[in-house]
Amino acid sequence: MESQRVVVVVEDAAAARAALQWAVGNFIRGGDSITLLHVCPPARSRRKRRRLRLGGFQLALAFKDLCNGIAEAKVEIVVTEGELGETVVATVNNLGATTLVVGLHDKSFLYSAPSPYTRVRSLGCRVLAVRQHATARDGFLNAELTQIETISLHIPPPKIPFPMFTFPLGVIWRRSKRRK
Repeated sequence: MESQRVVVVVEDAAAARAALQWAVGNFIRGGDSITLLHVCPPARSRRKRRRLRLGGFQLALAFKDLCNGIAEAKVEIVVTEGELGETVVATVNNLGATTLVVGLHDKSFLYSAPSPYTRVRSLGCRVLAVRQHATARDGFLNAELTQIETISLHIPPPKIPFPMFTFPLGVIWRRSKRRK
């Protein structure tokens, strides 16, 4: 089997951690390449930008500890700055990833697009979205997987409610005045 290149979105949310735990337990194999991607919001001051990057790197290191159980897996950390949705799409396409693993929560970047499929359609890989349920029993992760297929995704063009034709009725019904 060919090795995969998996990108995991690292966020400070329980759903993101659950998504990585699910991927490590069920999807990622030995020899795969894992990229932990954290996107910091843009900041104007240099000090704040540095603090956000450092916090993102520390968060990604905590996520890297979850990947230690995979033999021969190559784990890399990418911390970048920008708008979350656009930066994730650009980074995934630049890395040539085969799979994107995302934790679904209320403020997920997949929900923030004008249309939920616009960002997914621009990705050239499979998207695995994992939602964590509130009930976890005996240390087992209770999660729900949603696979978003980008190849079979069809979005119909927007419909026009009714066609409008400009027809100058005033020109047809105008009477000419006869001068005497």
